[in-house]
Amino acid sequence: MSSKNRLISEKLREEIAKELGVYEQVKQDGGWGNVPSKTCGNIVTKAIEIANKRV
Repeated sequence: MSSKNRLISEKLREEIAKELGVYEQVKQDGGWGNVPSKTCGNIVTKAIEIANKRV
């Protein structure tokens, strides 16, 4: 997916992953493939909260 089509920037996703304590797993595994669906959902929820605060 090109960066133009992303709904959330890689930087924001990494910041939220660090906050949720899963960034080290992502870094160690070399990608998001082993991150549980629930955790990904939590990242999306947090991103929505941040977006709503900015509006």
